Amino acid sequence: MRLGLLPAALAMMALATPGNGEGLSFDTGAHFAFMEELSSGAILYSKNADVRMPPASLAKMMTVYVAFDLIRKGELKPNQMMTVRPETWRKWHGQGSTMFLSSGQQVSVENLIYGIITLSGNDACVVLAEGISGTEPAFVSLMNERARTLGLTSSHFGTSNGWPDNGVTYVTARDLAKLASATIETFPTLYRQYYARPDFTWGTTAAGAAITQANRDPLLGRVAGADGLKTGHTEEAGFGFTGSAEQNRRRLVMVLAGMNSWNERVSDSVSFMDWGFRAWKDIPIAKKGKEIGTAEVQLGDARSVGLVAPRDLAATIMSGSDPNFQLKVVYEGPLKAPIKAGEHVADLVVTTRDTPPQTMPLVAENDVGPAGFLDRVEDGFLSMIGVD
Repeated sequence: MRLGLLPAALAMMALATPGNGEGLSFDTGAHFAFMEELSSGAILYSKNADVRMPPASLAKMMTVYVAFDLIRKGELKPNQMMTVRPETWRKWHGQGSTMFLSSGQQVSVENLIYGIITLSGNDACVVLAEGISGTEPAFVSLMNERARTLGLTSSHFGTSNGWPDNGVTYVTARDLAKLASATIETFPTLYRQYYARPDFTWGTTAAGAAITQANRDPLLGRVAGADGLKTGHTEEAGFGFTGSAEQNRRRLVMVLAGMNSWNERVSDSVSFMDWGFRAWKDIPIAKKGKEIGTAEVQLGDARSVGLVAPRDLAATIMSGSDPNFQLKVVYEGPLKAPIKAGEHVADLVVTTRDTPPQTMPLVAENDVGPAGFLDRVEDGFLSMIGVD
């Protein structure tokens, strides 16, 4: 691993004097809690974040992630129709949260996703899973495959809807935040379309009246910029919520779980997100496209490549703290050519007194092609004599 040198303008921010701001504390009765700022990667709060727990309906976030992934790949269409199997209806009609599907009914993928996100329909999850993979167990295999790809190392899924299954399904607060972040960043258009809907109408009562159910998200309408994600509740899991909001270009993801009541979930979720925006602030580091440093390149048509910010970069510190932090560029080097412009090849690590190290991606400024014959000979000779 190489530590790159920083330009003077950035190195000036690498001050040794610690900040003196104490910030604001946060207290919650939730057994599990986690908060991260996506732009900086700063962990703002962590409580039992790596302890396994039952997710209840928070598991439905993975069902939706799989569906979004298939839609993006063109393997699943929002207007594709799926049939409610009589066996599925008999098992899930009235079991916990429901979309009020009918046996034999044809339902579009789009409406099933709304039924999962907005209504938390257990029936909608299973119908979607069976429509995609033939059986729910086959779909669950897809869920676990995507979980491995995302690096959810402490999570496993046994059902599509998070219904209690004697411990087969488990997650951690950190993994739930990682899943939420991946959903927001990988599928921004689908996320905006589906997750912030305040209510959804599906099904009718015995008297023929339409059934409209409100989104259970406790942040919607209470916290500015709130736009997702999912609540959950079972007797074994308690009340939980994974949520996100964006204010002034700051995107926070939070998880609270193991709470005792609906009201506690609402009050603590709102207070937690407000605390995240109020008690912390961002300090700009570099604008998108600014060169942060350089990295050595081996066997390329250039011996180094510029490392630039792929987006505006900022460090997160406690409100009231002095903006003092240290920066370093880290990469596995020397880098091997060829390299494409925009390729993630290094990281900027920001160390503050308030959070664990904040890691932000750096990308190659331009293409570096493979070395020609003479360049390879020169590189080989310099390597033999120990010149780096």
